[in-house]
Amino acid sequence: MEPVEIIILVFSCALGACMGSFVNAAALRAAKKESFVRGRSKCPECGKTLRWFELIPVVSWLALRGRCRGCKARISPRYPLAEVACALPAALCFIRYRFSLMTPLAFCVCVLLLAVALTDMETMEIPGVLILALIPFAAGAVWAQPDVTLLGRGIGLAAVSVPMLALALIISGAFGERDIELMAVCGFLLGWQNTLLAFFLAVLTGGGYAMTLMLRGKKGRGEHMAFGPHLCAGVTVAMLFGKEIISGYLGLFGL
Repeated sequence: MEPVEIIILVFSCALGACMGSFVNAAALRAAKKESFVRGRSKCPECGKTLRWFELIPVVSWLALRGRCRGCKARISPRYPLAEVACALPAALCFIRYRFSLMTPLAFCVCVLLLAVALTDMETMEIPGVLILALIPFAAGAVWAQPDVTLLGRGIGLAAVSVPMLALALIISGAFGERDIELMAVCGFLLGWQNTLLAFFLAVLTGGGYAMTLMLRGKKGRGEHMAFGPHLCAGVTVAMLFGKEIISGYLGLFGL
């Protein structure tokens, strides 16, 4: 890897971590019906306003050993995990697409998907504005990734969202309206093959998570759980590694 590529990779990680910190704070404030534009970051326990050196993504949490500098209250590991959850895809976007238009486009999509996932986890709702924000990037992928045909994108738009809608009409609460809209937009972004992969991964991880919760007695049958985070994770993986995963799977059968 060339020195300039290493510099860009480090910058991508740093930018991703900062965006992850912002998105996480916005999701937490949205759950409390607070503005994420105004007001400085503060300790959720003692209300102490945090200084700049307490807000360095990941580093500050590790340096403070996961506790508030003032009241010593425990700080949830959710904060550094959210920062890493954005820093890692940021680096992978550059590794996957290098110096192409898809790199910034994929990064922006990853940030928005993280916002969707974190907000859904907190509120059990996906804001419509986040779905709308994904549309320009899905449209931009037509030019940034021309190897996926318009027909393939059109099929992808309906391949998962239409069956989800049909199931939601048959079984009340099977899928949320925003979940369906999310997969429609992401289906156009990915094309039909990667969309099917993304949904398969979401069902796999979501099903496993739901079963774990049931075995631990934290959820009962018929209780709802946020499926958006699993859809977002599936879309992210499919966008970055879908071609390799599908090729590897087909290769097992000599196809």
